[in-house]
Amino acid sequence: MDLDSSISSQIFDDQVALEEANDCLSDLPSPFAYLLTIHLKEGRNLVIRDRCGTSDPYVKFKLNGKTLYKSKVVYKNLNPVWDETVVLPVQTLNQKLWIKVYDRDLTSSDFMGSAFVALADLELNRTIEQVLKLEDPNSLEDDMGVIVLNLSLAVKQEDIKRNRWSSRKKRTSSKSSFMRSVRLSDSLRKNQLWNGLVTITLLEGKDIPGGGLAEIFILLKLGDQRYKSKTLCKSANPQWREQFDFHYFSDRKDMLDIEVWRKDNKKHEELLGTCQVDITALPTKQTNCLELPLEKHPGSLLMLIAVAPCTGVSISDLCVCPLGDPSERQQISQRYCIKNSFQDIKDIGFLQVKVLKAVDLLAADFAGKSDPFCVLELGNDSLQTHTVYKNLNPEWNKVFTFPIKDIHDVLEVTVFDEDGDKPPDFLGKVAIPLLSIRNGKQSCYTLKNKDLERASKGVIYLELDVLFNPVKASIRTFKPREKRFTEENRKFSKKILSRNVDRVKKITMAIWNTIQFLRSCFLWESTVKSVIAFVVFVVTVWSMELYMLPLALLVLFAYNFSLIKTGKVNNTQDAQELMGLDEDEDEDDKESEKKGLIDRIHMVQEVIIAVQSILEEIASFGERIKNTFNWTVPFLSVLACMVLAAATVILYFIPLRYIVLIWGINKFTKKLRNPYAIDNNELLDFLSRVPSDVQKVQHAELKPYSSSSPIRKKRSAL
Repeated sequence: MDLDSSISSQIFDDQVALEEANDCLSDLPSPFAYLLTIHLKEGRNLVIRDRCGTSDPYVKFKLNGKTLYKSKVVYKNLNPVWDETVVLPVQTLNQKLWIKVYDRDLTSSDFMGSAFVALADLELNRTIEQVLKLEDPNSLEDDMGVIVLNLSLAVKQEDIKRNRWSSRKKRTSSKSSFMRSVRLSDSLRKNQLWNGLVTITLLEGKDIPGGGLAEIFILLKLGDQRYKSKTLCKSANPQWREQFDFHYFSDRKDMLDIEVWRKDNKKHEELLGTCQVDITALPTKQTNCLELPLEKHPGSLLMLIAVAPCTGVSISDLCVCPLGDPSERQQISQRYCIKNSFQDIKDIGFLQVKVLKAVDLLAADFAGKSDPFCVLELGNDSLQTHTVYKNLNPEWNKVFTFPIKDIHDVLEVTVFDEDGDKPPDFLGKVAIPLLSIRNGKQSCYTLKNKDLERASKGVIYLELDVLFNPVKASIRTFKPREKRFTEENRKFSKKILSRNVDRVKKITMAIWNTIQFLRSCFLWESTVKSVIAFVVFVVTVWSMELYMLPLALLVLFAYNFSLIKTGKVNNTQDAQELMGLDEDEDEDDKESEKKGLIDRIHMVQEVIIAVQSILEEIASFGERIKNTFNWTVPFLSVLACMVLAAATVILYFIPLRYIVLIWGINKFTKKLRNPYAIDNNELLDFLSRVPSDVQKVQHAELKPYSSSSPIRKKRSAL
């Protein structure tokens, strides 16, 4: 199915749904309320309010003089990016939405300008980007900057009252059920379901102004989606060679915004230039090589852009789930069979998620109820259920499907409580690796906290099915992982720092113990042990061939596999003990976070966060190697065994010098054969799919109402 046909079929479905909805709406009572969806994107060239030449801006949205929403504060930035979305209820359209910008100080807030939007000028069910010029009649400044946001106005009807007469109960129930499905179909299909994929390969920059004096990075924005490239060293012609995937919504007509930024040694960021690409004007199903000149600045960017149709994304009811139809299931299975392993190599698999219900959720409202909804995330793909109001045991009964781009991705299902004009409250979360899914089996998952370390209140019932091609999945394993959309900066956490220190210490002690063992053999502290070690050393060195090295690693795999099968080793026990931290440390983190916000010691925190991240990388690297041999992910361990077996055979029959020669020729001629090739390390890409000990705990399934968790054991011991 191509992109045009999928778009036309979607438009036809929408028209049919809207015609049926209009027939029902004519019989339903009024009045209607409105929902105003605001996506606060960014500010540009805001005014200076601090002595250091910057500002700490935040935004307030007001209706009838009342503040309905306040954004987060973006510190030390005149071009802040908020990327926040809020839904505000509106009763009438004969009023103005005021947008006011302030500079946050310790004692007060300085006014930075305001703008307004007349709600009567907005069109229903259409998202419009607004670039609002900020003004202040009491200020002498002519240009106070602009605020960029998206506004969308929709109609929402109040709950339909049930009829008292039994003869009309069935009609009323079916009508309200139909209206819910129409609202769900219309809103979710238009706002969530993408029908294309934009693949962007950022290659290099040419003659970037000031690039030789500071580090350069690129920001790419397409609608709500944002990516940040890696930061390169000082160069006027930087080379990134990174790939990014954006979701394409044909009805939004979004422009691809590209910004070139530089960062000096003082962490000060400056915009060097911008450019735009109209994605709708590009031909589909082909790779377009573009050299984009920067607007109002010298220099250009070279990149590859490909637009391709995307299938496999859907939201439906239980009665029409794709894999429920035997013929459709057979068709999907045929697409991922072994004989089609080299057709459409990026289409690795298909995931179907049935979100059935949740039980005994946390009460987030004052009335002892919640308004729960679910958000499903697979990599950068995200879909959402409708909200079930005033219920701690909601039933959604919806089916979601995703295309799989990496079999090592983790499905995250998060339950939120809808809270009107405020951000939703977190109720619980589960993380399910795709390789751990039991096809067609309804499973009960205990919800966890935000860190996925402890049990939260409530359980969720899911039924999962995953179909994938093992050959395509194996090839994808040795390629770079998909980059995640730009996220907020990480905060310092005493708990995480302490945990990372313990993880590195554990690996260091293992290496130290090995060194001490060898030293004891050399010093003949134990005669028997030293004699055995000496004999093994002489025999190994005398008969050693290079092919024996991967063979020895295969023996290690086999040994650990036998330990797991006999139950002598528990893969998750050590990891759970590592995660067993006291709640007091969480409270200390909250207190230190408050003090950090007051004291504003940014430089110290940046250093500590850098140390914290380095420790985490070191610890994760060592744990991933260990977990590869421990059969934590059988798919990866089998794949490693196959590669090692192939290496053993190759090294046995082919002299080492020929292998090194082939490797060197391949490395030297790689860019000549493919000028746009993306550099990668296959070994590191493979290890990035192996979970660390922390991820093992986060992805582990909790037993419902279990009282044997390591946290409770520790408390009981105290």
